[in-house]
Amino acid sequence: MENRPGPDRRDPDGDHTPHGDSSQGAPAAWETVLPPPAGTQKQSPLPSSTPPPAHGPVPTAPYAHSPYPVPGAYGDTYTPGAPVGPPTTTWPPGPVGPPPTHNRHHGGTAVLFGAFTAAMVALVALAASVLIIVSTPQEESSSRGTDLSRYYDDSLAARPDPVEIDLATHPLYEVAMPTQIPCDLPDLDSRSEDAWLDFATVSGACLDDLWAPVLEELGLHPEPLEYTVTTESPNDFEDEEGYTLAYYEGDHTRVTVVLPSVQELDQHIPEQHRKSVWLALMGHEYGHHVQHATGILGVSHDLRNNAGDEDEELDTLRRTELQAECLAGTALHGIGGGDTATLDTVNEYFNDDGDLSTHGRAVNRAHWLEQGWHQETMDGCNTYQAGQRRVT
Repeated sequence: MENRPGPDRRDPDGDHTPHGDSSQGAPAAWETVLPPPAGTQKQSPLPSSTPPPAHGPVPTAPYAHSPYPVPGAYGDTYTPGAPVGPPTTTWPPGPVGPPPTHNRHHGGTAVLFGAFTAAMVALVALAASVLIIVSTPQEESSSRGTDLSRYYDDSLAARPDPVEIDLATHPLYEVAMPTQIPCDLPDLDSRSEDAWLDFATVSGACLDDLWAPVLEELGLHPEPLEYTVTTESPNDFEDEEGYTLAYYEGDHTRVTVVLPSVQELDQHIPEQHRKSVWLALMGHEYGHHVQHATGILGVSHDLRNNAGDEDEELDTLRRTELQAECLAGTALHGIGGGDTATLDTVNEYFNDDGDLSTHGRAVNRAHWLEQGWHQETMDGCNTYQAGQRRVT
């Protein structure tokens, strides 16, 4: 959060960031008929004069399913209910000679006996064919995958231990400062609410690109920031130190620009310096976003809430705000480019005077802004390990 000291000062509570943190198996789909190997035919067990066995699907045992099947573990695929192959004989059989002569007196008895015999032969043939089909061993699917059950570990289901964050030795400080990127900032008409929103959104997108490599090196991919503009001054953030220009909300990953405040200050800034000054403001608020993504801001809030006295609480708050000011210097160098005259311009309007108990003395605010511009690693912004003289 940025406060404007006095007629030229910034926000008191500079890090308004409310933070958050079987036995029955499947239906018929399991029961599949497996055809014989391609290119073979089912042989009939009976002579050519016997009708072929009835063809149809024969159920097999259900598959042993795994919740995570390995590709190819079930072997080749088959179409359920496919015929098992054509018979090798034709039916009915062709004639074998002249028809026999029938006895006029015993013809009925002979016909009945012949029909009974044929029926018995057909039943025997049917039973034999069913027995052969059922008793024929089916080829089992061969598993060509890896049995992942060997690697299961019940301990993986346990919640991970919380990561402890040390503000003074955070891995962030080992990362190199981000390199410069191109950014085409829009012109700013301070009278227009839409112009302020456009400037905040475009500069925010450039800050995303600038900080992405740093955060990715730490394995972090924070949600993109939302930018809004309000026409109401947040009275709950105001105190005797000044008025709020903008504030960051970690729980909502949002930066809000306070229009009446920025319009008041903008009247005193020459047009050629407006982009640099307001980029520094956005860089400061984005610095809180970097602190939030790395867990620094959450720990800072906890330390303040558990502080033994007001001096200890303010010391933590100043270190947090001065670090955000250092990250604003990094943003100015990475996006604004130019020479150190840009630093002089920003310090003139933000850090020229006004010692704030929440944001530190003007000379220290200017020091940390310059640190972010000049240093080669993020350790240059380690305000939590700095001596007391640099954070008062």
